[in-house]
Amino acid sequence: MNKNNIIAILTSLIWMLFFVSCKNNDDTNSIIQAQIQTNIKSGSWRITKFIDSGVDETNHFSGYSFIFNGSGIINANNGLNDYNGTWVITDNSTSDDTQNDLDFVINFNLTNDFQDLNDDWDFVTQSSTKIELIDISGGNGGIDYLTFEKN
Repeated sequence: MNKNNIIAILTSLIWMLFFVSCKNNDDTNSIIQAQIQTNIKSGSWRITKFIDSGVDETNHFSGYSFIFNGSGIINANNGLNDYNGTWVITDNSTSDDTQNDLDFVINFNLTNDFQDLNDDWDFVTQSSTKIELIDISGGNGGIDYLTFEKN
């Protein structure tokens, strides 16, 4: 075997490993994404922590129950106020700090406290009863934390 053949074989092996590892990450993300979607659509949730650039604003959402339905609508209701927004879990946000992480995108088209929830949040932890999210602002570098817990 000459030097050119060895280089061609090694290059081919490196590319195959690269594509296999990317596929495995995509498969893992798909499984995790499906599990999170199943968990979030099950029952109602409440915000137990919302820190906006170092300021605890959890009380703005006290008494609200959040329902995440399968059509991508999020409903927040406290018995007096009833707000609808959208939600999606995606792995294709262009503002990610890594390519393979999942984002929890929330959007309320409102001009009240709920607009502060609008973002593409990164998952810190997630389970069937608790979801912890973080967002690092690109503009001012502030760090926001959002935690949902099942009612």
